[in-house]
Amino acid sequence: MKITSMVLLFCIASTGLGMSNPSVETLSKPQDSASGPMVVLKCDKAKALINSTPDFMYFVPLISPTQVSVEVSKDNQQKSGLISCVTKSDSKSFYVCGEFQMQGGGFYKNVFDPAGMIARNIDGLAQDESLKNILGYIKFEGEGYGWIEITGKIENGKAAATEVKVHFNGRGCDSPVTVGLYSVKSAGGEYKYANRCNEIVARVDTLTFSESTDKPKMDISISALYAAGGTSGIWGNIKGAIANFFISPLEIDKLGNDTMLDFSCTLFKGKETFTFPRARNLKAQASTQG
Repeated sequence: MKITSMVLLFCIASTGLGMSNPSVETLSKPQDSASGPMVVLKCDKAKALINSTPDFMYFVPLISPTQVSVEVSKDNQQKSGLISCVTKSDSKSFYVCGEFQMQGGGFYKNVFDPAGMIARNIDGLAQDESLKNILGYIKFEGEGYGWIEITGKIENGKAAATEVKVHFNGRGCDSPVTVGLYSVKSAGGEYKYANRCNEIVARVDTLTFSESTDKPKMDISISALYAAGGTSGIWGNIKGAIANFFISPLEIDKLGNDTMLDFSCTLFKGKETFTFPRARNLKAQASTQG
């Protein structure tokens, strides 16, 4: 598996997976609320975390540039929330560093629509050229710690976040966040998910959001690359470290980017809750069977 091949994923502005796992049943009822979930931001180490991880990480379907569905493991016990938060500011700028914890068993997986993601990336390909390294899913599995770093400006008494970094590899632990990637071969000039190949996994350490124009992008830092169904090992860690030198920012939905900036200002202001807007590209939720 060549590093240059794997790194091409991150040079594609939008990327996708496809069909749900056969062991997963998709619920037919779509989300119809005018808003998304509300999460508690109040830090209290003495109390158990109360936010479900799918709620706390709801920004993932918000940033998706195409349709996305959610898979949640049966009897999911994942909880996430802030456990500490430090804020600094002066008359012109502010800084926030909040540590969060992810605990409990199970997984939470955002699966990106393959048809939409493939369609976004076929323009400009040479005849019979393979479509390489499409983002299939983002998955949260297992426990860990992370922290969110926020820098911002204050103008005319109003605070605005300019950069938000979400780290998932806190306290020296491996990140519980991975993304699945695949390539698609041309079959008679057509690109179908059924013809996917070279499925790989990347472990994500950091996602970075920035104040931007109408076409925001998200930076990604990874720690490992390895074949789907395998484990990272030392070689996977080496490939992940090398890949970071070649990763280009990914185009994301403006609503998701704006939401992360708004979320950050909510933390700076010390508010105890935050309500996400509805993710317009989110399809029905799914749950595992058996």
